Amino acid sequence: MSSLHKIFGLIAILAFMSVSPVMANEPSSPASSEKGSFDVKSFILEHVGDSYQWHITKWGNNEISIPLPVIVYSKTTGWHVFLSSALLEGASYEGLSIAVDGKYKGKIVEKTADGNEVRPFDISITKVVFALLFNSLLLIIIIMSVARSYKKDNFESKKGFVGFMEMFIMNINDDVIKPGIGKDYKRYAPYLLTVFFFVFINNLMGLIPIFPGGANVTGNIAITFVLAIITFIIVNISGSKEYWKEIFWPEVPLWLKAPIPIMPAIEIVGVFTKPFALMIRLFANMIAGHSIVLGLTCLIFVTVSMGQAMNTSMTVVSVIMTLFINIVELLVAYIQAYIFTMLSAVFIGLARIEPHHVHEEIKE
Repeated sequence: MSSLHKIFGLIAILAFMSVSPVMANEPSSPASSEKGSFDVKSFILEHVGDSYQWHITKWGNNEISIPLPVIVYSKTTGWHVFLSSALLEGASYEGLSIAVDGKYKGKIVEKTADGNEVRPFDISITKVVFALLFNSLLLIIIIMSVARSYKKDNFESKKGFVGFMEMFIMNINDDVIKPGIGKDYKRYAPYLLTVFFFVFINNLMGLIPIFPGGANVTGNIAITFVLAIITFIIVNISGSKEYWKEIFWPEVPLWLKAPIPIMPAIEIVGVFTKPFALMIRLFANMIAGHSIVLGLTCLIFVTVSMGQAMNTSMTVVSVIMTLFINIVELLVAYIQAYIFTMLSAVFIGLARIEPHHVHEEIKE
C-alpha cells in the first residue's frame, strides 16, 4: 500500500508542476476580454513572452515577484538604471513606463513633448536575459567540474554523474560531429558541443516551473537568430574553393548558369535558407511546446461557465494531457539540441567539400 501511495503522490506532484508554470510565470490573473470571457490568445502570448520581472506566485491579493534591473538610455534624459518594481501596475518612473497597448506593448517607452511614445535604447536584464545568464553559468559550472574531476585523476574513467557526462559528450562528438564534418572535425567540436549543451540546458530549464526555471529562452527568436548567425559565419568562413565554385559556377548545363544565372541564384539563396531553417526550427518547436501546455491548461478556465461536472472532468483531462505533453517535452528538449547540432555539423561538412578527383583518389 505504501508503494501505491508513493506512486499517487509522485503523479500528484508532477501534475501540479505541469500546471504551475501557467499559474506562476506571469503577474496577472487569467486574461479576460471585455465581456468577461477567458481570452486564450492573450493568456498564451503573455506567458511565452518576455517581461521585466520574474513573477513567482500570487499570495492573496499580493503579487510575489523578483524585480530585475532596468537599464535604458534616453536621448533626452540620458541613462536610467533602476529596478523594474518602480514600473509595476502602469506606474511611471523618471519619465519611463511600460506600454499597455500599441506596437510597443509590454516594452519600456517614454513620451515625447507631443505625447507620442518612443522606445529608448534598452539593454535591461529581462526574464529571458536573466535566465540566459543563469543557465550559461550553470552550464559552465557543470562542464568545468567534470573537466576538473578528470584532470585531478589523470583522466581515468569515471562513474556516476561525471561518467554520464563523458558518455553524453562522446556520443555527440563521435556520432554527430565526426560523421557530419569528417576530416578535421576536431576544429569544430568545441563550438558544436557548446551549442548542443547550451540549447539542451536551456530547453530543460524552460520545463522547470519554479524559479529560476520556466523562462522561454530557446523559444525566443532573438536567441535562435544569434545561434544561427554564428553557424552561418563558421560555415562560410570554412568554405573551401570547391564549395564556392559549386555556388557561383556549379557543374550543370551551361544554359542553367549563363547568360541567366539560374542555378547560381538558387545556390546563393540556399546559403541563407540553411541558417534560417536552423533558427525557425528551434524557435518554432520550443514555443509550440510551451503553447500546447498553456492551451491544455486553458481548458480549466474555459469550461468554468459550463457547469461543475464539465469543469471537473475537463480539469482532470487537462492535468493528464499537460503531464503527458511535459514528458514529451523532455524528449523534445534533447531532440531539438541534437538536430541543431547535427545540421550545423552537416552544413560545415558540406562547406568543406573537396574536388571530385580527390574523392576518387581516396576511394582507390
